[in-house]
Amino acid sequence: MSSERFITSELNQKDERAEACLRPQVFEDFPGQDRVKERLKISVAAATARQEPMSHTLLCGPPGLGKTTLATIIANALGVNIKSTSGPVIEKPGDLAGILTSLGEGDILFIDEIHRLPMQIEEYLYSAMEDYVIDIMLEQGAGARSVRLTLPKFTLIGATTRQGKLSAPLRSRFTNTCHLNYYDVENLVKILTRSAGVLEVAADADGLTEIASRSRGTPRIANNLLRWVRDFNQVKNSPCITKDIASQALSMLDIDDDGLDEMDNKILEAIIIKYRGHAVGLKSLAVAVGEEESTIEDVYEPYLIQEGFILRTPNGRIATPKAQQRYAAKHPGFLTQDTLF
Repeated sequence: MSSERFITSELNQKDERAEACLRPQVFEDFPGQDRVKERLKISVAAATARQEPMSHTLLCGPPGLGKTTLATIIANALGVNIKSTSGPVIEKPGDLAGILTSLGEGDILFIDEIHRLPMQIEEYLYSAMEDYVIDIMLEQGAGARSVRLTLPKFTLIGATTRQGKLSAPLRSRFTNTCHLNYYDVENLVKILTRSAGVLEVAADADGLTEIASRSRGTPRIANNLLRWVRDFNQVKNSPCITKDIASQALSMLDIDDDGLDEMDNKILEAIIIKYRGHAVGLKSLAVAVGEEESTIEDVYEPYLIQEGFILRTPNGRIATPKAQQRYAAKHPGFLTQDTLF
């Protein structure tokens, strides 16, 4: 291997290791979500004192808020192993049985997107969660027989972006249900400060605040934007990420001062202009902007609702006066008395 290729390989490995460390490993390095952390700390302390597995826990909230990270932190705090999977991956009872029997006493099974588990798999989970047994059917027809497998006592941590999609029987088997909320700018700056240190990026407070204010209240987005601004800053040969550098870099991604990107603005424009501010159904809106319904509902809509740009009504989505004022500021002459709600 040539020296140049060796150096490049070393740099790539270093960068990969640094980015893997962006996830906090302990509660103290996890800013925000104070009420959720306090409840989880109590559960961890109680389980540790009793030398029992922690109660089954459901983590709910929009994507990118730290549900997977919290599951890892809980495992570290308990001193146990964690096995991670996701709802769509578990297709057959045998898949679930293989995962459950591979767990050790007190280990954690983390299922991301748990609301996407097939109903048949959910039913197998009921006895596993309550009695730590699972009954597997062998063969079919007249020769069918059931085999009961005894499982080690484990903790199930489920993560979901759509709690309402969980069946009532499964939801009721979780002792702890924790809702994660969007982060404020102050906590996002703390996250970015730690991430900048891990990535060895020089950035001042104003630069990190600029990134945080455009991150939609989501740590995952904040860290992704930091990586982009880092690249932009490197190409511009700037010694430090400043507010001006961050603003230039994020403008290239069409992310404005409110943290809205191109698709957010297309959604607002479709409601305001194409549908003249009237209520529009999700399917019609998806066709108008050329995006999947589920993506609009899960990725874009929660933040737009939280920031007060749209409302979800029984008749469909409507743009708020705040959204109209915002659109008018960018398009002088648009706002007239007739367009106000």
